[in-house]
Formats: sequence, C-alpha cells, structure tokens
Amino acid sequence: MAKNRKGIDVEDLWKFERIAALSLSPDGSQAVCTVQSFSMEENRGQTSLWLLSTFGGGPRRLTSCGEKDAQPAWSPTGERIAFLAKRELQGAKDETSQLYVIAPDGGEARRISDFAPGIESFKWLPDGRRIAFVAWVWPELRGTRAQAKRFREFKERKETAYVTSEAQYRYWDHHVPMGRVAHLHLFDVASGRIVDLFEGTGYELSRAEPDANCFDVCSDGRHIVFAHDPAREKRMDNCRALAEVDLRTRRIATVAHDKAWDMEAPRYSPDGRRIAFIAAHQGRKHTMPGQLAVLERGGRWKVASAAWDHAMHAPLRWDDDGQSVCFTAEHEARNHLWRFDLRSRSATRVVAGGWVQSFDVAAGVVVTAADAMDHPARVHALRDGEPPRRLERFNDELLAALKLGTHEDVRFKGAQGDEVQMWVVYPPGFDARRKYPLLHSIHGGPHAASGDTFHYRWNNHVFAAQGYVVACVNYHGSSGFGYAFLDSITHRWGELELQDVEAATDWLLKKPWIDRQRVFATGGSYGGYMVAWMNGHVKPGRYQAYVCHAGCFDWVSMFAEDAYTWFPRELGASYWDDMAKVHSQSPHAFAGKMKTPTLVIHGALDYRVPDGQGLAYYNTLKARGVDARLVWFPDENHWILKPRNSRLWFAEFFDWLKRHDPGRAAARRRAG
Repeated sequence: MAKNRKGIDVEDLWKFERIAALSLSPDGSQAVCTVQSFSMEENRGQTSLWLLSTFGGGPRRLTSCGEKDAQPAWSPTGERIAFLAKRELQGAKDETSQLYVIAPDGGEARRISDFAPGIESFKWLPDGRRIAFVAWVWPELRGTRAQAKRFREFKERKETAYVTSEAQYRYWDHHVPMGRVAHLHLFDVASGRIVDLFEGTGYELSRAEPDANCFDVCSDGRHIVFAHDPAREKRMDNCRALAEVDLRTRRIATVAHDKAWDMEAPRYSPDGRRIAFIAAHQGRKHTMPGQLAVLERGGRWKVASAAWDHAMHAPLRWDDDGQSVCFTAEHEARNHLWRFDLRSRSATRVVAGGWVQSFDVAAGVVVTAADAMDHPARVHALRDGEPPRRLERFNDELLAALKLGTHEDVRFKGAQGDEVQMWVVYPPGFDARRKYPLLHSIHGGPHAASGDTFHYRWNNHVFAAQGYVVACVNYHGSSGFGYAFLDSITHRWGELELQDVEAATDWLLKKPWIDRQRVFATGGSYGGYMVAWMNGHVKPGRYQAYVCHAGCFDWVSMFAEDAYTWFPRELGASYWDDMAKVHSQSPHAFAGKMKTPTLVIHGALDYRVPDGQGLAYYNTLKARGVDARLVWFPDENHWILKPRNSRLWFAEFFDWLKRHDPGRAAARRRAG
C-alpha cells in the first residue's frame, strides 16, 4: 500500500487506462482488448490493442500506430486479429475506418480493405477467408466504384445543408449520413472483392449506430441473420424483425416477425440450428424488458425467460454445448454476467459485478472486463473448477497512490412505502463525529441505475474527495429492481422519483454527521430534469444549490431531440393531444416557484437533450432574478469527453457548490 496517498481528482481520472472490447481466441488461451489512454496536455486520447494470456503473465501491446484501434476480433483459426482503424500509410491517411489485420505474435498491422464510405463493424466468416461488415452506402447505387465516386463528390461539395425527409435523421451527437443507409457487405480478404448483400433491396440495418450485435454469421458459413426495421418509415421506436440472407443465392427471407415484438441481437447456436435473440413485447407496453428468445430455424420462436424478471443486455454468447446462453443483466444496482440454461429455464450468475462492462466466451473460457465503485475495469479469466485469474494490472499503481473513501449499499422506505436502494459514498478519512455536507448525484435515464461502477464522468469518489457525503438514489423507474419498479413512474414523471430523493434526504439528515445547512443536489440528463423539477417543487432553502447537466426542462420543445417519438409514450400524451398532461410533468411549467441557485451545463452537440433545454432553463432563472451560471460547450455532446473540458467541468462544478456552501462561508469569515 502506497504511503502518503491523496484524494482522487479529475487529473487522476484522465490518467487511468480504460479497458474495453474483449475478444477471446478460438482456443480460449488468449484475449485481445482495447486500452485507451489520454493526455491532458495534448487534450486527446489514443487507443491501442493489447494481448492478454488467460493463463496469466504480463499483457503485451500489439498496436501503437493508430489513434483509435477498435473492435478487435480473432480469425476462426486464431492466426490473425482483425480490427478497425484510421491510419496513415505511405503518407496518406485513411479518411474513413478500414479493416486491418495483425498477427497475435506481433509485427506490423496490414490494411486489407479500401472501401471509401468506411466500415462500421464486422464479423469473420467461419472459413477465415471472408468478413461480413456494415457500411453506410447510397442505396440507389451499384458497385463499390459508384459508391467511391459518390463519396468523393459528397465530400467535395460546397453546400453545407443537411436535407432529409426521414423521420430518423440524427442520433445522440451525429446525423445519420445524408442519403445513406446501413447495408451488410461480404468482403473477400484475399481478393479485396466486396459485395453489397442488400444491394437492390429495401433492407437496411438500424440507423442507430449499427454494430456487430445487429447481425450474426452461421457456422455453416452460408447464412447471416440480421435485425432490421420492416416499416416503410424508419423510426427509433419501431419494432424490429429478424431476416436471413443466403450468401450463395443472396435471397433474403424473414425468419421472425411480430408487429408487437421488438427483436434484436441475434446469435446462432454453435450447430447453427437455433438463433437466440432479445425480444421485448412492445405491443403490451413500451417499457417491457428485453427477454431471451430462441428460434428453431425453419420453425417458430419462443420466449425462454418470461418468468425471470430481468432485462437482458447484448451481446448474447452461446456455451459450446448449445444448451445455455450467456449475457449481462442488472440486479439491484450491479451488472452481472449470467448463464441461462434453456432446459431448466433458469439463470445462474457466472461473474458477479460490480459492473460487467464486456465479456467473451470460447472453448470453455470466460473473460470479463468489470469495474466497481472503487476501481476501474479489470480483466479476469474464468475456467470451470478454477478461481478467477486476473490478466492485467494496468491501473494498480495509480490506484494504490489514491485514498478513496468507503461506500455503502443502504435501503430505505421511499414512495408508496417501497424499499429503495441508495449508494452512500463517504469522504476519505470519514469521521462520524464530524459534520459533512450532503451531495445528491442523481442518475439519468430514467430507466437506468446508479450502479456499482467506476464512472469516468460522474465519479462519486472525486465528489467525495472534496469532503461531501455523496448519495446516489436508485429512485422508482430505475432499472435492475424488477419490471414493476421500473414501470411505476410511467405517465407521471417526477412524482415518485422526487418522493424517493426527498425520503433519502430525510434519512440522511437524521444522521449526526450530516450538516442540514449544507445540502446540494446535482444530476445529468434525466438527473438534470430531476434537479430542475426539484427547483419548482421543493421549498427553497432545503437545498443550497443545484447543478443541472444536460437536463430536460420543457417537454414541448424537447421535440427537437433525436428520440422525439419515445418520451411522449412515457409522459402519456403528445403535447398537441393533451398539453395539460405534458405540462404537469414538465419543469418549465413550474418556473414561477424556482428560487434555488443553479449551475446549468450543456453541450451544443447534444441531440438527445438539445442545448436549447439548458439555455431556456438558464435564461428563465436569469429572467426571474435567480442566481445562475451557464457552462456551454460548443464541441461536446451529452457527455464531456475531452480532457481539458472535463477539467473545466469539475472546476465549475465544485466552485459553484463552494460558492453556495454556508459552512465554507462561515469558515472564511472566521479566518478573516
């Protein structure tokens, strides 16, 4: 244990190596992952590939030349690792992401594709000679030359307008490529020949960042199954169906479709006879969880996990025997890796969170990258009959030099008399005989959770290191506590969540170590909505100040967001049908009661909660004479992703709280 440890701060957050994208070799002996590192001075990051032995030993760096080497995947023979990158070769830099391969024993990476529109995601075919990939293309064109020509013309155009007639045209922080759709392609590695499998058809993949989970390759090497929106007008809330393309004939046939069910993340069984996928019964209600379903090829599909009250997350991975499927699912503020046995219709926890961020399964070996409240992601390998084996120590030295406070999982009685879970994170060196300020960190979603995870943006230990007791309430509507709890807030946003936060404040104010004169509430996204809601519903003075990051303020003007068809279903009405119902759940309608000082933070590239929300909230507070401050980032989205901007974010965050902290003001007066 390091001596003279210090509290963690924003500088430390950007020194951690960030692990992601695990992929196991076919024999399970090695794993490859991405490791992202950042430079505060250069204000940028770099991602490299690292090789890890599942039998132990030190990790080995595979790549170092690219800025963002991503999505590594082993070839079926284990002789090569393919990945996506934009690199500079012979003085020419890739304009778009291309496929590269590298041998696991090292050497130089070699580019194998030259597809002008770029490649979004991919999977190897079983023969190791072909790769299926996703790319955005102009659907009316034929052939790669025509696509390359149009790509060049589009890039060189002088016009800057984005023109569309589509219902879905942007996602989170970027526009759907204008005039293009996502198609599956087949790539011959040796010849470089590319075939658009959807060419001349109306099929396309999701417009919401189509990744490798939206399709799968059968073990027979002849078929690919994919999820798609069968509706003529593509919308984010449409139900998807499954279709299969025969690679020899290029015929496409629907294999699973029900207008009431949304289907995603298809995965063939090892023998190719079945397809597992995630199905959500949207016809019953839009909040229904994703459940495990299995399709017998040539037959019907059935939901296997209907009796298991959990929502499943992609990806799905079959065990080698084809009798069980692995996936992650949340359970009471933690995200575990589970194995679902199709014979017994039961789930068993394989790896406990913390928060399992990624995993892979091959040859009886399971690898996971999982973090927890008190440490960044760590990679472990698990074999039957053996304890988990740690495969790397990327962040151990830095973590050992930091002094983190303890954290506690507590339960209290919230809205409707229900039990509500809350994390309480204590400052380093916490002394129960002293008084501490209370800081609520309210999670977004709302159907998400404040989890046992090491968050790089809203890091609870960074907050606690400033002397705050940090409270993270998993209010009604949060995920991981059963469907009834998640769905309980539908059509009455703000009501139960506020009761839960207020009950948590009451619970904490009864503790002798909380200073009731120094209570603050902060939140992002739906958490930002919550602090704006609190400003119009909680008696002024109970909270000394609020911080609203990317918060929803006005549900009418929120129709400018990318998911504009989703939230009216949550509210229970569109504004043109029932303005009163919408206003009853909208913070802006209660602006006349807002008096608590608020720091408003927003990014101009946020299309999920457009920056007009933050600007309108800030302007409203200023117009009403309420103390307010605005931090607006022209180059950030829903999150703050650049090191220097993150440093500024934390500085403004803490300065605002200190400015409105009566305890600190009293201390300054005494010192003066």
